Amino acid sequence: MFYNSKNCSIEIDNTTMDYVTFGYGEKNLIIIPGLGDALKSVKGMAFTLSFLYRIFAKDYKVYVFSRKNKIPETYQTKNMAKDMATVLYKLGITKTYVLGVSQGGMVSQYLAIDYPEIVEKLVLAVTLCRPNNTSKSVLTKWINLAKAGDFKNIFIDTAEKTYTEKKLKSLRFFYPLLSKISKPKSLDRFIIQANSCLTHNCYEEISNIKCPTFVVGADDDKIVGNFAPTEIANKITDSRLKIYNRLGHGAFEEAKDFNNEVLNFFNS
Repeated sequence: MFYNSKNCSIEIDNTTMDYVTFGYGEKNLIIIPGLGDALKSVKGMAFTLSFLYRIFAKDYKVYVFSRKNKIPETYQTKNMAKDMATVLYKLGITKTYVLGVSQGGMVSQYLAIDYPEIVEKLVLAVTLCRPNNTSKSVLTKWINLAKAGDFKNIFIDTAEKTYTEKKLKSLRFFYPLLSKISKPKSLDRFIIQANSCLTHNCYEEISNIKCPTFVVGADDDKIVGNFAPTEIANKITDSRLKIYNRLGHGAFEEAKDFNNEVLNFFNS
């Protein structure tokens, strides 16, 4: 397979957690994706993910984890971090670098707070440590759309709030097709995970993160707000901050140097 990539699954709490692994390095790198994981897990995505993150394959054994497949209605980001720690220990991973994107960044915060012995270095991309007016407005809208079964408008609103106008010009024509083929069987999982984003708040605890941390944000983030990354960096003593200009929540995809910046931080 491409970069030694594999589709995997592991048992946890009478259910399973899907993950992808690839790369040849001796060091471990854990990637935790955002809320989109609630709509489509990483199952079967080994080739795609290994290609997208191929820059890490030489130096790292990379793992990309979904949330577990059966989640309770009260599932919170702190619970997700606990599950991540449980699975990492089951896999024999006791030290790792961590990249968390959006909701994955929220989970990563609690992983570093509650299990500091695991996380050696941390990247928090386009994420927040507590609710703000922007995030509350966006997430409440998405939850209401999900309760009404309106996936099409969740898809469109997410795209419009994530990407720059340049990218949207090439996407909008495909909205009807993309929203149709990517529609999940149920939106229940999305509602649970969106609620966990809405209530995520580790503002008083995040200063307990002591590992070197790289915080990445964008100055036109319409989902977590422009100030959220700065707020995180101000609370973590050993941190550096990078804000992408004229990009939004999709900076981790649209910024051509994002993966290079993360790799340089991990290798520094």
